[in-house]
Amino acid sequence: MAVLVSGASGFIGSHTCVELLNVGEDVIGFDNFYNSKDDIPKKIEKLTGKSLKFYKADMCVKADIHKIFTENEIDSVIHFAGYKAVGESVAKPLMYYGNNIDGTVVLLEAMKEFGCDRFVFSSSATVYKFPAVSPAIKEDFELTATNHPYGTTKMIIENICRDVSISDDKFACALLRYFNPVGAHDSGVIGENPNGIPNNLMPIVLKAVTGQLPSMTVFGNDYPTPDGTCIRDYLHVVDLAKAHVAALNKVREEGFSGCAEYNLGTGKGTSVLELLTAFEKVNGLKIPYIIGKRRPGDAAEYYAVPEKAEQELGWRAELNIEDMCKSAYDFAVKNA
Repeated sequence: MAVLVSGASGFIGSHTCVELLNVGEDVIGFDNFYNSKDDIPKKIEKLTGKSLKFYKADMCVKADIHKIFTENEIDSVIHFAGYKAVGESVAKPLMYYGNNIDGTVVLLEAMKEFGCDRFVFSSSATVYKFPAVSPAIKEDFELTATNHPYGTTKMIIENICRDVSISDDKFACALLRYFNPVGAHDSGVIGENPNGIPNNLMPIVLKAVTGQLPSMTVFGNDYPTPDGTCIRDYLHVVDLAKAHVAALNKVREEGFSGCAEYNLGTGKGTSVLELLTAFEKVNGLKIPYIIGKRRPGDAAEYYAVPEKAEQELGWRAELNIEDMCKSAYDFAVKNA
């Protein structure tokens, strides 16, 4: 039996495929390459020395998904596929609702048809209500309809998974709420390289230090934090990938059913300026940046309380902010 990985050539999906193959899983991946490169499957095989069965497919196309399930014996799914740019989601909400939600429903319908009931979902800390009662976010904190369609699709999909678990007592699901994934594989072969204009901090940093941007903007330095910049929980993508292996093992456990939520982070907050300083120190260079105005909706500080993942999944983050900064820059240099 195999695990199916949707969005397998994306930033987190590709790293997760590597970790799955490294522990001996039979992995089938698919992607439509909307926000990734079509050479990633071969790079995954190069890194692991193992075969990855891969389909170019769109999760919104029922025939594509039906073909994958018909041609393979799949016992579980790790679901990454989806549009993920916050700004784009505000400009194109119908595109986000149509793709992310409809595509997930197509995938879940195929799972039900083919008797596959183990599911790991790539969710997000954006499902939490901000400002929260504490910057240390726990899984039982209040959830909310977010202030952008991207985050709202994550919330809706979580609710869909809960409803499916109520209707089917065999359905087992892990909802993984990421905080801020950064970094790259230590080989420099795969990393974060989105198509178009990047939205996350690290790709913008990399474009600034490699001359693709004249400078980067730090959005606000007047927050109630020690250095005035926003504090976030940055998590190495390899640690995050290993969390998906642990979550897969959890949903496969005998007797486990229903939905369980897990925060994935280090449990430690790092400010934007602290990250820039660490990047400069570990890589021996200067980042050109300017201080701009605050962005609407940015919370001053939040970070994960990851104890539940450690207790129930046996997972904890091992890599630090310096590892994240070094691996990200190594990837950028090797793929310039």
